[in-house]
Amino acid sequence: MSGAGAPATDRGTGLGIPPLDAIAHRPRLAALAGALCIAFSGIFYLWADVTPSTGTVFRALFGLPLLGLVALAEQRKYGPLPRRAVRLALIAGVFFAGDLTFWHHAIEYVGAGLATVLGNLQVLVVGVVAWVVFGERPSRNTLIAVPIVLAGVVLISGVIGVGAYGSNPELGVLLGIATALCYSGYLLIIRLGGRDPRRPAGPVAIATVATAAVATVVGLVVGDLDLTPPLQSLFWLAVLGLTSQSLGYLFISISLPRLPAVVTSLILLVQPVVSVGLSMVLLGERPSPAQLAGVGLVVGGIAVATIPIARLRDAIRANRERAAIATD
Repeated sequence: MSGAGAPATDRGTGLGIPPLDAIAHRPRLAALAGALCIAFSGIFYLWADVTPSTGTVFRALFGLPLLGLVALAEQRKYGPLPRRAVRLALIAGVFFAGDLTFWHHAIEYVGAGLATVLGNLQVLVVGVVAWVVFGERPSRNTLIAVPIVLAGVVLISGVIGVGAYGSNPELGVLLGIATALCYSGYLLIIRLGGRDPRRPAGPVAIATVATAAVATVVGLVVGDLDLTPPLQSLFWLAVLGLTSQSLGYLFISISLPRLPAVVTSLILLVQPVVSVGLSMVLLGERPSPAQLAGVGLVVGGIAVATIPIARLRDAIRANRERAAIATD
């Protein structure tokens, strides 16, 4: 594990797939690449120019081949997943369908950048739910972060200040919160099934099948599912599925267990910040000053909740001491 003192023999994925093993040897670069893949999600979705259900279904379908390939390699080496893990992955897929569908709707009302920032509220939601359901008391930093993040959400909603971006930013915020709740459900249920670092793709591949199935049913009932989108839309949906649904997840899931917690938190915070910047440059989105301040509060609050400040301070002190010794 780069920077974490693990033996070199533990740095590969263990799947015997050379590209993935190479990724595991460069965890920082891989985690950053994964975060950037996800940061482009909203942009690719808007370029596809499809309905929310259509985007969810085809993103899942285009992401499945790569996930399925890696999942098959995992199964050949380690055997099939336990039945409990399979059942929970299927249930998690239902929550992930809600996550993507709510997020696509949020993009329509508040823009891709701000909707992505709101989706990252799952960091705090998971902590609160784990406290209520599993009795895992949140850290002091998490409790400090909650009012900071809530203030940021209020600013993003546009109720304070003028010139808020989005056709209906208040509704966009509500849908963004629904996105975070659904994604939190997905993460917590996947966690109940057990996280085997040797199997980065298996549970997600199963959940992705459930996501596609649920989104298809919902789309048919609601009436916003297009089973034959134009070729240009299919191209961007394929890019979305390959990058965000499969490559982005694989990069992150393989690399982050091999990184120190401080590095993990900092790299993941890149995603919402980059997403806002990309949306402004590539999509012409123009959040108001108050909304941008809200983004700063949300991202800052998440940083407070996730970055172990004491460990970071100790690492900085240790580096200074080593530098001082080296110069003596």
